[in-house]
Amino acid sequence: MVRPYEDLTRITLKVLFIGGLLVASFWVVQPFLPATIWAITLVIATWPIMLRVQRYAGNRRGIAVLVMTLALLLVLIVPLGLAISTIVGNIDQIGELAGTILSLRVPPPPDWLAGVPLIGATAAKAWGKLTAAGVEELAPRLTPYAGALTQWFASAAGGVGGMFIHFLLTTVIAAMMYARGEQAAAAAILFGRRLGGDHGEMAVRLAGQAVRSVALGVVVTAVVQSIVGGIGLAVAGVPFASMLTALIFVLCLIQLGPAIVMIPAVIWMYYSGDTLWATVLLVFTIVAATMDQFLRPVLIRRGADLPMVLILAGVIGGLIAFGVLGIFIGPTILAVAYTLLSAWLAESDERTPPAQASS
Repeated sequence: MVRPYEDLTRITLKVLFIGGLLVASFWVVQPFLPATIWAITLVIATWPIMLRVQRYAGNRRGIAVLVMTLALLLVLIVPLGLAISTIVGNIDQIGELAGTILSLRVPPPPDWLAGVPLIGATAAKAWGKLTAAGVEELAPRLTPYAGALTQWFASAAGGVGGMFIHFLLTTVIAAMMYARGEQAAAAAILFGRRLGGDHGEMAVRLAGQAVRSVALGVVVTAVVQSIVGGIGLAVAGVPFASMLTALIFVLCLIQLGPAIVMIPAVIWMYYSGDTLWATVLLVFTIVAATMDQFLRPVLIRRGADLPMVLILAGVIGGLIAFGVLGIFIGPTILAVAYTLLSAWLAESDERTPPAQASS
């Protein structure tokens, strides 16, 4: 006969052993987790494209995996190399542009400004002080930041090699997932069912839909906005249009929009006296800044039927909590939690017997 305290001891040891095994396993795979999560996100988002490529290739999975792997390499590695080569090749021009910007002076205030009632004299005086300010007054204030800026450039340059390796590892893991995608999906669904029954399976499926929804609604919209903004910058002849386009793409991903980059460019062109091309760039700015209002909802609805506020809150909150990867993690977590809560509330309503009418 087994005594109760012996069963408790065995159970405690089992729990400790399993917990230690999980911690040790997490410790071993921790260096690969970011690349693995990125690979899972990319594969889920592009899985329909891979199936379409496979059909065009005569249902040969190997060719489809090769095509998708090369496409990921082009998307991840080539832009990084182009960005680095652009910065290195134009480092002298960047320095000259920075010097030109620092040497710019604000024109004197117009004569009519002082005659404006109430605020005219104060505004003209403040404008005059801004006009009189020059690089000599700014230099002492900017000097303390020179060391920090140098350290930032050094750390950024040192992180390029790590980023390159990270992208290569992401591509390799994604290629393996493309080759065994059905088995991985079946294992994830089985795990969800074992963990939470029908609701667990639904949560796994919804997680995939949420990732695809964000990829369609957020990433594709950011790509389209950056393309429109980049074309406008290039047509208008703005310097470093490719670098500014990359910055627009990042700002669109984090839901800040392209106006932060394009409006100063428009102001700079008007200030330079190039009115025609400044107006053309203004038109591109309006189109790029407003197109997400109708494009993003349509694309998100194609991925998953989720509230727009939920997706946007997940994108912004996930970005703050987890970094760039949180753009996909945040909406997925909120979507799964929202759906499980809705299913639980609906189930409780179904189980509640209707109130009998009083006789």
